[in-house]
Amino acid sequence: MPRPLSIACMTSGLAAIAVSFACSDGVAPSRGFAIDARRAPSAPTLTPQESGTTQRFFAVSPVNSRVVWASAAGGTFALTTDGGDTWRSRVVPGTAALQFRDVEGVSAKVAYLLSAGTGLANRIYKTEDGGNTWTLQFQAPDDERYFYDCFDFWTPRRGITFADNVGGRFPVIKTIDGENWRDIGGRLPPAQEGEAGFAASGTCVATQGGQRAWIGTGGAAEARVFATADGGNTWKVSTAPVTHGTPSSGVVSIAFRDHRHGILGGGDVGVSTTPQNNVARSRNGGKTWQLTTPTPFTGAVFGIAYVPGHQSKTVVATGPSGAAWSSDEGDTWSLLPGVNDFWGVAFASHKVGWLVGGQGKILKVSFRNSGNARDDHGENFNRDVGED
Repeated sequence: MPRPLSIACMTSGLAAIAVSFACSDGVAPSRGFAIDARRAPSAPTLTPQESGTTQRFFAVSPVNSRVVWASAAGGTFALTTDGGDTWRSRVVPGTAALQFRDVEGVSAKVAYLLSAGTGLANRIYKTEDGGNTWTLQFQAPDDERYFYDCFDFWTPRRGITFADNVGGRFPVIKTIDGENWRDIGGRLPPAQEGEAGFAASGTCVATQGGQRAWIGTGGAAEARVFATADGGNTWKVSTAPVTHGTPSSGVVSIAFRDHRHGILGGGDVGVSTTPQNNVARSRNGGKTWQLTTPTPFTGAVFGIAYVPGHQSKTVVATGPSGAAWSSDEGDTWSLLPGVNDFWGVAFASHKVGWLVGGQGKILKVSFRNSGNARDDHGENFNRDVGED
């Protein structure tokens, strides 16, 4: 079946529907001040940071509290090595027409970028010198049916990338050496008609431990979650109760805080003014999902992330219409006032994370007291272990 028409400005394909909101990015917030969201105890402080670009950011990947990578439209990436006090945004040579929908930071020197589009526009690049040079590792076939949405990594060299279905099959690729990518799509269950991912924030796949991963989908009769406990060799499928059933709805973002407790966000990415069932959680490793209280902002959730820490239930959700945080995994929410048009969110530690969005906007999110005991001193790749 042909892919449904996109409502995007520059790209086509089902997963590109989310980019439509980028046509009219909001005005960037004033720089050099902090917004104190005091609606609840331990509410975070939000500090706007200057990115050096007006391109829309899609994804953000903190390595630690100092080193953070972000990816954007226009072939753009950004890097800070001082916690966001200064950002440097640059364009990968020859990629000005590409949209980097996902980024994986490994260190201040090493990172991966994923561009999403149609056919040859789907690419994976890697840098090992802090973004000065980039090596093309993967490029999809010259076939407009191909659209790669997101990737995530277990270790600096082991990762998985999800793609929309092509002829009823997901052409998922995996690397075990950080250089070569091979197709493992034959190991996933068959796709529903129209089933795909959403490339809104690069978070439609989440890895955990040494072998586990979860993929969220939509665009079909059911929104589903694919789960593996053996590095992608075998998969099990469950349904997700967020708003679904249309080409522009389903699971957009997924995250797990351990091998049992997970949360996902989604809804209809084409409808930003209507309240939706946009968050669900699992307590059994993704076998079943239950709706939580919807976010206080309308429309779909484009990005959702846990604030790390031992048994931390604190999450932050974001989308075109707003952003909110919850200290109880979605039972209750507090709106982050004045925060709109941010698609991606991720955390380096229980103290600090980042929101990224339109017009080059970046917000540092600082929690004063998240109830966790330890600080962040090292890199986030502490997952180079076997099965948990």
